[in-house]
Amino acid sequence: MKPAFTYRKAALSGLACAALVLGSGTLGSGVARAQSAIPPYMDAIVGAKVPDAASTAAANVLALNTGMFDLYADAGKLVQTSILSQHPVILGLFSGAGGRFILYRPGQPPLEAPSVPEVYQLLKSVGHSVMGIAVVVGPHIDKPGDTSWQPQLQAYRVRLKAALDSLDKTDMPADWRANNRDLIQENIDFIDKSVAAGVVTFPALQQFAANQKNRLKLNIRWAADTQVKHWMGVLAEWKKMLGPDWEKVYAASNTIYVARQNNVLYSVLAQFFKPEDINSRLILIETVSFTTTPQDMLESLTRIIADRTVGETFFGSRYLMDYELMGGDARDSIVAEDKTRGITTNLPPKVPFGSHQWPTLITPGPGPASLADLP
Repeated sequence: MKPAFTYRKAALSGLACAALVLGSGTLGSGVARAQSAIPPYMDAIVGAKVPDAASTAAANVLALNTGMFDLYADAGKLVQTSILSQHPVILGLFSGAGGRFILYRPGQPPLEAPSVPEVYQLLKSVGHSVMGIAVVVGPHIDKPGDTSWQPQLQAYRVRLKAALDSLDKTDMPADWRANNRDLIQENIDFIDKSVAAGVVTFPALQQFAANQKNRLKLNIRWAADTQVKHWMGVLAEWKKMLGPDWEKVYAASNTIYVARQNNVLYSVLAQFFKPEDINSRLILIETVSFTTTPQDMLESLTRIIADRTVGETFFGSRYLMDYELMGGDARDSIVAEDKTRGITTNLPPKVPFGSHQWPTLITPGPGPASLADLP
């Protein structure tokens, strides 16, 4: 009889050989799967398709850019603190109340200017009511049998009547009040006539517009004058208060496309800066909405100023990164592609980095350019 240890040794050797076979052969794979079987409830997770090597590689490289924005945001907080500790900053923000102006001074709390007199909002409110009615009835013009517009306008008529009855208690000059009374009354009359007719006709809308046009022009002129006089006074006071530090001020105003041309707040600011300060210390920041927060504006301004140091450090141009960085090379590519495709090149003249041209349309030409130019 063989010793017991011999049998154990033989058994162990057999298991080792079996393990090699199972680990490398088909049978081994099957056993491994059986031993690590995943229960059905895990299918929703385990069944996900993992990215291939190429996708993973691209994601790793693209992560450099997304990760950079996190680093950029952290650095931006430090840069913003540095800017505000060295430079006064003025933000001119659009609002329905005629704008907001905020002055940031090193080592002091933000100073918000008083609002534009309330009459500005009253003039705008009445003016908007006139043009808003035209928009509301637009989809229903010349559609007999369509009464879906009536509940809306009849409900709005209640508001118009309340405003008309309250007008004498508002704070505005007598001639302004008379003009606004006529505007509101014409709104009411138009609604009443349209409801009585059962249809909004285009000739009726044209007559409504003709009756209101000159009154609207007066409201617009008075509102603009009120707004400009107020902010000119505020900025004159701030400039005097800052004294020599005014030469270190950064100022920015926000705008969306419709308010970009003749932007009131930016135009008022420009009166207190030198022409060479435009796009240098006086900046127009475009957004996708009428309003934005002061913090968003500060972050945008910080990024612009910080990027200027990057442009100077890498390329020797302080204002390079105020512009689309690839724009110059893209322009050359467009010209080349136009030539290849037989297309006439349609590009504006090159403008040097650091241009102090107004950030609005400034090329003169024929045609009306203000309400006063219109018939």
